[in-house]
Amino acid sequence: MPGLPAAWAMAAGAFAGFSLLLPVVPQAVADAGGSGTLAGAVTAVFMAATVLTQPAVPRLVRARGYRTVLAAGCLLLGLPSLLLLLSLHPAVVLPTSAVRGIGFGMITVASAALVAELAPARLLGRATGAQGIAIAAAQMVGLPLGLAVAERATTAPVFVLGAAVPTVALLAIARLPRVVARRPGAAGSRIPLGALALPAVAIAAGAVAYGGLTSLLAIAVPAAAGYVAAALALISASTLVGRYGAGAVADRIGAGRLLPAGLGLVAVAMVPFALAADERGGAAVLLGAAVAFGLGFGIVQNDALMLAFRRAGPAHIGAASAAWNIGFDAGTGAGSLLLGGIATVAGYPAAFATVALLVPLLPLCARIAGPSERRGAAP
Repeated sequence: MPGLPAAWAMAAGAFAGFSLLLPVVPQAVADAGGSGTLAGAVTAVFMAATVLTQPAVPRLVRARGYRTVLAAGCLLLGLPSLLLLLSLHPAVVLPTSAVRGIGFGMITVASAALVAELAPARLLGRATGAQGIAIAAAQMVGLPLGLAVAERATTAPVFVLGAAVPTVALLAIARLPRVVARRPGAAGSRIPLGALALPAVAIAAGAVAYGGLTSLLAIAVPAAAGYVAAALALISASTLVGRYGAGAVADRIGAGRLLPAGLGLVAVAMVPFALAADERGGAAVLLGAAVAFGLGFGIVQNDALMLAFRRAGPAHIGAASAAWNIGFDAGTGAGSLLLGGIATVAGYPAAFATVALLVPLLPLCARIAGPSERRGAAP
């Protein structure tokens, strides 16, 4: 599979830069006196800019090519992080988050679509699973490393790393082959947007929980602060296992079959997180919840992406990637803002318990309201 190792390396670098700052900037804002809502808004603004960018990426890729779009995305994601060295005032942090979100939106859609372009159809599940491994491994290092450096030194080295790591990913982009994105008109009719509703809502539901946890867990369980970094690392590690395992299974039994199990694991895992936030669970509860959550979220990630590619067909890879990524990133941003708002009013235990109910409910509503599955050919 020529080109795929470079694509996986690029994704790892970009997501490492993203994850380094994901829990650190909200924590820094909170330490500077900001409310839970403001801390959550940092991630929400980032993800809002990401989601607003993503629908335009397939057309941009067709016009400029994968390598140009990915390189621009890495620079926009990384370099603005240096502005955080100057000030943590909301007037600096929120616009910086927005610019970085634009870069992230370009990377997420283009990188997922590129893997689908490069991989043989019979190996697509494992290829997307391997991309998930690269991303999860980067987050397994980046999430706890950012918190650890900020705790032991200052936030300044984290902000520098957040700028440097995505920039280094340009080396992997230079090794990507030239791939011409397929145009929708080549395969006939347009795909109905409703066909992508279920995979988009399913990944959004899991991402609501993920966004709230990664942004606010350190604030929610101050008594177990020493274990938060380990919990975040376990989430990433078990996501890696869940995502690749789901991809291998999907290549054999078809996409979408494991979504209920994955969503169930995510929902159940939020309950011990709520107990930990209420100081009714120790380190074992926190770490066990992290493993269960990561496994479930990994399954949801890969199975929802495979289902989107299947329903879209080979001429609509970009649309499928955009729908999945919009669901992921909109859910991440909404989760951070929603949990921050609920926590401000009712506390973090209530926020986590609310998400436990929403995770299975949202995809169920989408499945009931949506059209029957479009069984297009896999790309």
